[in-house]
Amino acid sequence: MRTILFVLILLLQQSMTLFQFNTDSSIENWRILDDVVMGGRSDGHFKINSDGHGEYTGNVSLENNGGFSSLRYYFDTLNSSEYTKFKLRIKGDGKTYQFRVKDSQYNRYSYIYTFETTEDWQTVEIEFEKMYASFRGYRLDIPNFKGDQMAEIAFLIGNKKKESFKLIIDSITLE
Repeated sequence: MRTILFVLILLLQQSMTLFQFNTDSSIENWRILDDVVMGGRSDGHFKINSDGHGEYTGNVSLENNGGFSSLRYYFDTLNSSEYTKFKLRIKGDGKTYQFRVKDSQYNRYSYIYTFETTEDWQTVEIEFEKMYASFRGYRLDIPNFKGDQMAEIAFLIGNKKKESFKLIIDSITLE
């Protein structure tokens, strides 16, 4: 009996919610960063919708060498060494997105995982070890994400075409 209880406690401790959206969620640490920082014309928006989910929408433009929109969540550096993956509960639009993480706010590069969305609710599981380092679209020759710590997560759309997008986010957890 004691062994079963110990295993249950370990299982319960093996997940942590990074963000759970609801109608009262504060999104002050969520920021849009579009290609306008480089002269582009893409335009992303983020809000809590009437159902209490995070709603990331906008248009990607290729004008002026643009082509991406990103939604970033900044937080104090978090020890994530006890976890091995992200679990995203999302509803997409059938388009391809990147999920990104930075292990330090001082790094210019991010670790990236690309995933496809559907128009239904889905759970996307992203193992840390499958996230590769990239800077400005170029893969770096350094090891994949170890997951020891993190200071920022992000969603990015940049499929090298002009398109509108809509991504609904329910929750982001670590397991």
